[in-house]
Amino acid sequence: MGDPHLLSSAHSAAASSSSARKHPGPIDERFSDPSPSITKRPRVAAEPPAPRDSAPYPEAEVRSLFMMAGGIYPLARAEALRGLAAVLEKVDAGCGVGARIAECCYECAVELMRDDDEGVRLAVVRLVGLCAQKFAARTDIDAKGHGDLMDLIFLQLSSMARDMCTKVRIEAFGTLGKMQQVSEDVLLQSLSKKVIKTDTMSGCIINGQKLPPKLKIPCAAGIFAHGIEDEFYQVRTAACTSLGALAKFSSQYAEKALDLLMDMMNDDTEAVRLQTLQALFHMATYGYLSMQEKHMHMFLGLLVDANASIRNAAHKILGLVNLPKLQMFKSALDGLITSLEKTPEEQDIYGILFSIGKNHGSFSANIAKHLAKEITMASDGELILDKPRIKALLIVSISAPFSDDKHKKLDIPSIIFSHAISLLEKVSSALGEEVNQDSILSYLCHKGGMPFWGNRPISTEFGESESCKVETVEVGVKIENTAKAAKYLDRVLQSMESILQIVEGAWTMKMSSDIFEAKTILRTCKEELKVLTENSSGSIGAFSSFLCDYLHAIHLIVEIWQLIKLDNSYTFGLTSLDILLEKLNISIRRLEYCYAGLNGELEVQVLELSLLANLFGLSKIGACSKVVLGELLWIISRLEGLCADGSCELSDFSREIKKAFDANPIGDTLIGNIHTLFELFRVKPTRDFGMLKEISAVLQVCDNSSENPLSYICGLPVGISFNISLWNISSHHRLWFRMSVGESVQHAFLEFSSFEGNEELKNGSMVVPLDATPMAHSFVLRVCLLMECSYGISTNQGGHGGPTDCFVQLSDELDVYFVSTGQR
Repeated sequence: MGDPHLLSSAHSAAASSSSARKHPGPIDERFSDPSPSITKRPRVAAEPPAPRDSAPYPEAEVRSLFMMAGGIYPLARAEALRGLAAVLEKVDAGCGVGARIAECCYECAVELMRDDDEGVRLAVVRLVGLCAQKFAARTDIDAKGHGDLMDLIFLQLSSMARDMCTKVRIEAFGTLGKMQQVSEDVLLQSLSKKVIKTDTMSGCIINGQKLPPKLKIPCAAGIFAHGIEDEFYQVRTAACTSLGALAKFSSQYAEKALDLLMDMMNDDTEAVRLQTLQALFHMATYGYLSMQEKHMHMFLGLLVDANASIRNAAHKILGLVNLPKLQMFKSALDGLITSLEKTPEEQDIYGILFSIGKNHGSFSANIAKHLAKEITMASDGELILDKPRIKALLIVSISAPFSDDKHKKLDIPSIIFSHAISLLEKVSSALGEEVNQDSILSYLCHKGGMPFWGNRPISTEFGESESCKVETVEVGVKIENTAKAAKYLDRVLQSMESILQIVEGAWTMKMSSDIFEAKTILRTCKEELKVLTENSSGSIGAFSSFLCDYLHAIHLIVEIWQLIKLDNSYTFGLTSLDILLEKLNISIRRLEYCYAGLNGELEVQVLELSLLANLFGLSKIGACSKVVLGELLWIISRLEGLCADGSCELSDFSREIKKAFDANPIGDTLIGNIHTLFELFRVKPTRDFGMLKEISAVLQVCDNSSENPLSYICGLPVGISFNISLWNISSHHRLWFRMSVGESVQHAFLEFSSFEGNEELKNGSMVVPLDATPMAHSFVLRVCLLMECSYGISTNQGGHGGPTDCFVQLSDELDVYFVSTGQR
């Protein structure tokens, strides 16, 4: 690999040349730069030479790029930084070599932050952002005393966001929006130009170096306030994007960021205003946007903006945001009605009105009661249903029964539904394609007390009578999905409630050593839930499937506990306990990654299962493992973050594990108290599932079976055409085909570019080549879809050109039959 001191000399060269090229930064010169010292930097230790048939280690390339970064030519320095970024993208920062490379790349970038060349500083920002992503994915970062490293990087990027170069500022703000694990104090300071005094200003130690207290705050002071006032609209746009993206880390930050974003609605540039609305839409979509009364006047003005794109964006935000007061709700309705009167061609407003009404069931019921009085008091046709105001209020009124306020009694007068029949097309458009117009008409007539007639005479003004045949609507399935949906939902939830109570009782039996009966009860409950899952859809179906997987994990835990109690000795080699532990980890991984929209309570339950699985791992090993301890520490940190807002509480089980860590970070206390800790674990599945969605996939090969196999030529590649359906898969998911013949395994990446549909359902086809067919008369190819679990702890399970991280199986395994052409 070369001389291990080579990198050190590269550091010295880089330090001497870069010190002569310092670019005066925007931070007050009274304070020293928060960058790490350039005299002490970690080296990439020399590794043993790689075998000839394996890829070379990247250390030599990193050393060369370090020396190049210390050169006298700015283009060479910038190219070296880009080269370091390319190397860093390929390495796994979770392993020893990868972690050292990430740290070295970061410190090389910090040295050149004040380079006098704009291209170099631009490359620096990009490399620092990539380093931050790698650091954020490492679970051992807190265990090594680097808890404030992400804050430090945020401060350094904040200083770059004040750079004299416009491109550097744009890149810096864009990178700030991608930061993870930043403390709330630093985030809040980035919004205020006035330095906030907090407990975190007492100073800290990073990489063995004392960080002066004043540097914790001034570097970030008001950086976003400056960003949204920048003279270049591209910088303001980037600042608005990052403001919205960082809102997920703190509710207090989100509230203050909203004030800045609302000020940007007065910006002269249309692109900035559109990006600001996009940031608000992002916050509203993920529940970070809480509209305040002081902002309503400004926001409602956007509904009548001259620009159609801005009006449309404001409509979408109103359809998602929560309005805490009735007066705010009425103001939003008035604003939409005014917009509808001025631009009657924008018929999508009716769908927004339906969404607003559905999200505020109690307020919609209030509107319905007043509208019913207005209809009743009108005489001689004085109430004109064609007026936009009346149509809008009718749409809002009939949306109330579809709201989530099921715990409140919402009495909607029948006269509302009978008058809404004239708006059948608009109601159908608001509900989407899931329910056809016949079913909606049946529902409105049913709620309005108007029966259907198979045949009835209709008198015309000409005195003639003709038989107008009105087709009787088949109300069976569709009416069950509309008018009777609430009753069916109640029955399903009651069944789930009964099953969950039985599960909690079974867990108590396990605690009293009646394990056999507990396993039988759990197995029976799981079968009942499978039946409910097959007969349910939407969030109910997803929740049923989630509970099935949850009960499967609990069943495995009971079996593991039984083995641990029967045999406390530690053996070598693969045992039944190893197999059960692997099955449990797969089950927990599925709960974590195969369901979108997990609320806080569901996520806490999954994380506690992960805690328990890691404790079992320690019990099996019989000694402390740094990997397992690192995972436990990361899970506890995540649990504390979820419980920080008070929406849920740490259980006694999680709290005791945290105490054991605080008392003894090495983990000896955990091993001695595993049995006691397990006794504290309680099975209490939450009943609140929110808008849960199951992520799943189905693979099909047309016209293939054991009796109708595909043809191939031995030893040559063959293409297989798959029809693929994907549910709730978004563009950031990474899917792989896994194809196996005996012990031979091949992976192929799934591209979404040719797929049609939306995130709820995508359909497409793809021809996947099997690179080498076996020298046999026939064979069976086993195929399934895998999904990468790209965040968290890297497990390096990649192989055969497949996933580089841990994964879950997303589809059932499909058998594809082949026969050699010579055998046909």
